[in-house]
Amino acid sequence: MQLQSIDLSIIAVYLMAIVFIGIYLKRRAARNLRAYFQGGREMPWYMLSLSNASGMFDISGTMWLVTLCFVYGLKSVWIPWLWPVFNQIFLAAYLSTWLRRSNVLTGAEWIRTRFGNDTGGKLAHMVVVLFAVISVLGFLAYGFIGVGKFMEIFIPWEVVSPYIPFDVPIEYVPHLYGIFFTSVATFYVMMGGMMSIVWADVIQFTIMAISAVIIAIIAMTAVSPEALQAATPDGWANPFFGWTLDIDWTGIITEVNTKVVSDGYSLFSIFFMMMLFKGLLLSMAGPAPNYDMQKILATRSPREAALMSGFVSIVLNPIRYLMIAGFAVLAIVNYQELDLMTGGRLDFENILPSAMLQFAPVGILGLLLAGLLAAFMSTFASTVNAAPAYLVNDIYKRYINPEASNKRLVRASYLISVLVVVVSTIIGLYVESINSMLQWLVSGLFGGYAVANVLKWYWWRLNGMGYFWGMLAGIIGALLFPTIFADTFPTVASDILPLYLFPLLLLVSGAACVAGSYWTAAENDETLKNFYRTVRPWGFWKPIREKVIAENPDFEVNKDFKRDAFNVVIGIIAQTCLVAAPIYLVIRENSSLIATIVVFTVCATILKKTWYDRLDTAVADPDAQPLTGED
Repeated sequence: MQLQSIDLSIIAVYLMAIVFIGIYLKRRAARNLRAYFQGGREMPWYMLSLSNASGMFDISGTMWLVTLCFVYGLKSVWIPWLWPVFNQIFLAAYLSTWLRRSNVLTGAEWIRTRFGNDTGGKLAHMVVVLFAVISVLGFLAYGFIGVGKFMEIFIPWEVVSPYIPFDVPIEYVPHLYGIFFTSVATFYVMMGGMMSIVWADVIQFTIMAISAVIIAIIAMTAVSPEALQAATPDGWANPFFGWTLDIDWTGIITEVNTKVVSDGYSLFSIFFMMMLFKGLLLSMAGPAPNYDMQKILATRSPREAALMSGFVSIVLNPIRYLMIAGFAVLAIVNYQELDLMTGGRLDFENILPSAMLQFAPVGILGLLLAGLLAAFMSTFASTVNAAPAYLVNDIYKRYINPEASNKRLVRASYLISVLVVVVSTIIGLYVESINSMLQWLVSGLFGGYAVANVLKWYWWRLNGMGYFWGMLAGIIGALLFPTIFADTFPTVASDILPLYLFPLLLLVSGAACVAGSYWTAAENDETLKNFYRTVRPWGFWKPIREKVIAENPDFEVNKDFKRDAFNVVIGIIAQTCLVAAPIYLVIRENSSLIATIVVFTVCATILKKTWYDRLDTAVADPDAQPLTGED
C-alpha cells in the first residue's frame, strides 16, 4: 500500500469523526423537515458559507482545476467561468436576498410562490422537481467518478484485491472505491441532515486550509521561478490571451498539446465569449435547485443570505488556489516522476493524486487525503441532502401522504437518499471522464434551465405553463442534442459540444417559454402582487407594480438595478483577483501579485460602500409561513 500507517490513521480518525457527527445530530435533525433539510434555520451565516465553500472544494473539481493550471497556467483562471463561478457574485449582489424573502423549504416550493397552485403552477412545480432530480443524479455521478479515480492512485488494486471475494474488471476499480466512500457519506447525511453536513464541512475546510498552505510552501521552497520558467511554454504565466490560446508545449511536454486539442480550447476568444454569455444568463437565473439553494434558504434572514453567498468566494478561492497552484507547479517541474496512466492510457486528470504521492510528506499526505476525501463527502452529502428535500417535501408530502408525521417524512428521506445514490452510481459506471460529465451539466442541462429561470425573476407575464414548457424543452434538448448534433460539428471536441449547442438550447427553450405563456392566461393578480410585494424584484413588472402601488402608495419600489449591476461587475473583478493572487504568490510573480492585490483592495473598498453598507438589515422570522401560506 502506498500510504503509511500515520496517513491511514488520520484518514480513519476523520471518517469516524464524521460518522459520529451524523449519529450525534440524528435526534435534532429528525424533529421535522425544516430541521432535517435546513438545520432549523438556526445556524449562523458564516458557518453556512464555510459549508458551501467546502462543498465546492470537491475532489472532482480540484482534480480538474489542477489539470487546467498545469496545462494552461494563468489562463486557467477564466475556464471555471464554465460553471459559472461568478454566479456567487450575482447571488451576493441581489438574488440570495430575493430568494430568501420567500421563506420556503425548497426551490420547487418557491415555484408555487411565483406561479400559484393552478394547473400551470403545479406543472411548473413538477418540472422543477424533475430538473432537480436529474441534476442531483448528474452531480453525484460526477463526484463518484472523481473520488474513484483519486483513490485508485493511493490504494493500488493489487493490494486490495486479495481481500475482495469477487472479480472486478480493472476498468471498474475506481467505481468500486467510489461505492465505498459514497456509502460513508450517504450514512452521515442520512443521520444528521443539514446540521451534520455543516459541522462536518467546517472540520473539512479547516483541514483543507492547513493542507493548502503547506503544499504552497513546499512548492515555493522546492521550485525556483527560473526552474518553472524553463519548464513552461511562453505565455503560461500570462492570464491574457488573443484570438487563439497561444500555448505550445512542443519540446517541453509535447503530449500536453494533444490534451489542449482534445479540450477544444484552442480558439480561446470564441470559447471565452460563449462561456461569458452562457455564464451571465445562468447567473441571472439564480441558483439551481441543489445544495447551494438549500444553504441560502437555511439562512436566518435575507441579509444573512447575501452575506453567506458573498463570503464563499473570499474563503474558498485563496485557499483552493494555493493548493491548486502548488501541485501544478510541482507536477510541471517533476513531470517525469508522475504516474498518469489509467487503464493503459495517459490521463491528465490524475495529476493531482500523482503529485500528492510524489511531493506530500508522510503525515501531510494523510492530512491532504483526509481533507480531499472530506471535500468529496461534503459535496456528495450536500447533494444527497438536496434530493430528498424535493422528492419528500414536494412529491411525497404534497401529493402522496399530506398527513405524514415528521418521523415518517424523515424515514422517507432516508430511503430516497439511498435510492438516488444507487441510481447515480449506475450512471457513473458509464461516464468516461470528469470533464465530459462537467460539460454536460454546466453547458447542457443548465443551458436548458437558463431562459425559463431568467424570465421567472424579471418578466411578470411568464406564467406556470410557459415556465413548464420552457423547462421541459430545455431538459429534453440537453438530453438529446449532444447525440443528434454530434455529426454536425465533427471538429468540435465531444466534451465541449454542449457549450456550442447552448445557443440552440436557449432558442428552443425561450420559444417554448414565450409561446406557452401567451397561449395561456396570465397568472392571477393576487399571486403576482403577493410575490412582487414580498420579493421586490426589479425588471419588467410595470403592470403589477402599478397595481401594488394603487393599493399601497407607500410601497417602496426596487430601483437598485444599476447599483446591483455595478456591484456584479466589481464583484467579478474582485473574485478573479482572489483566484489569480494565490497563483502569482506560488510562482513568485511579485509585481503581478502586488498589482492584483491593489485591484482587489480597490474593489473591496467600493463594495463596502455600494453593497455591504446597503444590505437589508431586517431580520426574518424563521417560523414565518412561505408566500403560499403552506409549510
